[in-house]
Amino acid sequence: MLSENTIVALASPSGTGAIGVIRISGTESISIASKCFESHRGINLIDQSSHKTFLGWVKDGDRIIDKVLLTIFKGPNSYTGENIIEISCHGSTYILQEILHLIVKKGAVPAKAGEFTLRAFLNRKMDLTQAEAVADLISSESKAAHELAVNQMRGGYSKNISGLRNQLIHFASMIALELDFSEEDVEFADRGEFLKLLDIIEQQLKDLSESFAYGSVIKNGVPVAILGKPNSGKSSLLNALLNEERAIVSDIEGTTRDSIEDTLIIDGIQFRFIDTAGLRETKDKVESIGVKRAIENAKKAKILLFLYDVTDADHEGISNQLKSILSFKKKTILIQNKMDISSDDKKIKTLIKDKFPQLAPPLLVITHKKESIDKLKHELIETVNKMGNDSQTIVTNVRHHSSLQSALKDIILVKKGMKNNISGDLLSVDLNSAIQSLGEITGEINTDDILGNVFQNFCIGK
Repeated sequence: MLSENTIVALASPSGTGAIGVIRISGTESISIASKCFESHRGINLIDQSSHKTFLGWVKDGDRIIDKVLLTIFKGPNSYTGENIIEISCHGSTYILQEILHLIVKKGAVPAKAGEFTLRAFLNRKMDLTQAEAVADLISSESKAAHELAVNQMRGGYSKNISGLRNQLIHFASMIALELDFSEEDVEFADRGEFLKLLDIIEQQLKDLSESFAYGSVIKNGVPVAILGKPNSGKSSLLNALLNEERAIVSDIEGTTRDSIEDTLIIDGIQFRFIDTAGLRETKDKVESIGVKRAIENAKKAKILLFLYDVTDADHEGISNQLKSILSFKKKTILIQNKMDISSDDKKIKTLIKDKFPQLAPPLLVITHKKESIDKLKHELIETVNKMGNDSQTIVTNVRHHSSLQSALKDIILVKKGMKNNISGDLLSVDLNSAIQSLGEITGEINTDDILGNVFQNFCIGK
């Protein structure tokens, strides 16, 4: 899978900027760069040591393309483990393309998506989880997502998974040894100790798997659907949260007929707020589509904000809507809106408390009051934090979660088999399957299909 070609790509975002960075990697990278770089001091790149930067010109024959800084990183002490050249030039699209074309003309080939990081993985500069963390780090849009990616890139998650896998490998080897001496009826593996170990591993796998619910929303943003009857103040709430007039606010019912979505970072966590059409029975075809989409968004969201207007006398209607929403089994935050208009809320609060004792008391909100919005933001942060668990390692990757689930199923089967005293060769089948699933996470066991799926989502130049 590892090509012997020397590759080149733009490592900075495409488009005009102050500077651009072009990266070359491979055995011929220094040689190729020396054919089109002229140092101000007349040095020969071939003779230079690693991690040095030089000022000079990129030239195509006698034609000067740009004045640049060129840095040498010699393998194995480089990102890919190969010789790397990085050229920092001015960020003109024309200049970048001219330099790229020149380097290709001198012998390099354009890099594929993720090929630099793929080479780093194949040259054992990082494992597969760390390689995936590079992509997560580049795409992180909040402090929390950034911290998760950095922690994964540092290798703590990999050590955790490798530790679990090594314990299983040790016991699998003991069982294999027993099979070799089956005629002597020798038992090398202590079944009692292994059952205790399996209990520990099962719990660790459960904790890691359950952390995905938290890790996924931190990585991708927490989807929050704003629900309620028409004219209950949903659009006003969205505008107040975003501190801008994002949604149309009107006294006319049914103003919002489609879902309006925008993002906001609160205390380092990204939230994706979705203002939905008011929930009600309607003969208006367009509005009915909006109501249908509101229900769909509610089912996809992680948190639901259910608003009701304290001045609304239809308490039974509010109760029925809330009952329907709770059937989605999502974390629901009640918001009692328009408290500046009326404070007579005893009847509706009592009704909700009696019918839905599992819910926390509603937040009392006045959308144009900063204190009210700050309380809601605090409640949202608290709700997200409760999604986490005691595991210090947070899983953010769908592929990892799937492999953890598979390993967990196999461990449960091994435990069941041991309690039923099945033979070692049958135990080994499920045990080796669990070992394989854990190995696929870090890349200790991998296939071209897995690698292709991982690196195809990287940008060119990374």
